[in-house]
Amino acid sequence: MAHIHQDIQREEPLAATGPGRPKNQGFRLPRLAIALPVAAALAVVGAVVAGSALSGTAGSEVAGPALTTQIGTPTTKGAAHLLEQISLVAAEGSRPTMKPGQYVYIESQAAATYVRDVDDKSSLAGQPLHKRQTWRSADGAKGWLIDPAVNKSPEGETLSLPDEHGHPYKASLNGPSYDYLATLPTDPDQLLQLIYKQTKGMGNSPDQEAFTTIGDLLTESYPPVELYSALFKAAAKIPGVVVVDRAQDAIGRTGVAVARLDETSGERQEWIFDKKTHVFLGERSVQVKEVIQSGVTEKPGTVWFTSAVTRRAIVDRIKQTPGGSA
Repeated sequence: MAHIHQDIQREEPLAATGPGRPKNQGFRLPRLAIALPVAAALAVVGAVVAGSALSGTAGSEVAGPALTTQIGTPTTKGAAHLLEQISLVAAEGSRPTMKPGQYVYIESQAAATYVRDVDDKSSLAGQPLHKRQTWRSADGAKGWLIDPAVNKSPEGETLSLPDEHGHPYKASLNGPSYDYLATLPTDPDQLLQLIYKQTKGMGNSPDQEAFTTIGDLLTESYPPVELYSALFKAAAKIPGVVVVDRAQDAIGRTGVAVARLDETSGERQEWIFDKKTHVFLGERSVQVKEVIQSGVTEKPGTVWFTSAVTRRAIVDRIKQTPGGSA
């Protein structure tokens, strides 16, 4: 199953991060993080489609108005140069090597727009901004998620596999582990070729799916420095990549975006970076072409999903936060 991405509609919103779009655009699946193993993701999606998850709201939160923004102006001029600068900054960064028994911890803020059905009438509604926390072991087999838009309990839920049904965990581009990412090629051409090969048949086009896949890896995974740098160089080789001069992440930090328009859905996926430091801030999916789906008009400026990465670290235990205790 492709990283259940941008698709956040129909009945209940679920939380964030991690793209991958089914080709049926009439139905938007909830956007889930790629940190969820496939079996766990399927279980959550099944609950949503069955209408048994969140009853039209994010957890106990009340649905609000649809999220909107001013649409930034895209240009192909300078896209390759910007990604080269971002790649250089990424290469200069330092990241600790995980030790046995440690976990990747990622904290973010996320919000979304979704289609809400009430009395057979559909309309757009907003999922409130909320904190999302994930823990994942180096091999990806153990993990924990705390996200009020997904969890029934404020304590969160396990992401560990095999699950109660015996489904094993197997890392992939759509559900990567730290150990898996360490095996990927760091040559940009080889890396992009692998991404196209492993995502063949997914999404609305090979180029859009490749861009979406890289975006997932930036948001809720912990690539080694060499791979992190290579991802930006690989993205520069994808046709249709543009620069948007102004974009905001989920907590209002303004930056410059590297983006690509999905011509089928009319949505533009934007990766947002600090204009001065080129540090990755977050991502969002913005409707830039008006379309009508399931009787609902999706207007330009609608923000389907927005996130801001606020902390990313290595910790010793599940539920432990940097500088804190489990």
